[in-house]
Amino acid sequence: MAELRLQTLADCGLAIGAYPRFRYDARGGGGLGALTAAGPAGTGTEIGTGTLRFAAAGLSIPPLDGRTTRFLGLPLPPGLAITIHPERLEGRLDGATGMVALHFEARFRFAIGSLYCAPDLVVATMLSTGPVQGRRHRASGQPLDGEGRALLVGVATIAPSGDRRLDRFLGLPDEALALLRCRLVPLAPDVQDLP
Repeated sequence: MAELRLQTLADCGLAIGAYPRFRYDARGGGGLGALTAAGPAGTGTEIGTGTLRFAAAGLSIPPLDGRTTRFLGLPLPPGLAITIHPERLEGRLDGATGMVALHFEARFRFAIGSLYCAPDLVVATMLSTGPVQGRRHRASGQPLDGEGRALLVGVATIAPSGDRRLDRFLGLPDEALALLRCRLVPLAPDVQDLP
């Protein structure tokens, strides 16, 4: 078993329903994952092949807010924030081809300061370095490069939240598209226990 550090990067994106795509800077997020290898990892910074699992409690994804997110070229309004609470991130990694496919589940929490907090939107999708296609959205990921960078993409069906105002505003039920630029960094044995 080997440990990998996931680092989320800038130039990500999110789209929901018929709305144009949000531009999202996810720098500063990530977490530690365990790779149960079915193939050799080699030495140094090479990544092996096998099952990759991240502990949800240790995952951090920056919120979508006025600092990280732009919509139609403008930052989100002050006070508006969508926080992301991961519940699952696990799947397969092929170090030889750079292909990654991870089941992602999270709760997205929409709030306007202390004035309004909507019921969580539950998102479940497969984040992949390959192509994805839904009824409304499609995209193509990018496999891991020589520095461990990749683009993961996924399409999810978003069920109504139960808040009629939010559901009407977002047009739920509908699809969402996620584009996550990230980097996977193998940890050498002598640094595995560092924060």
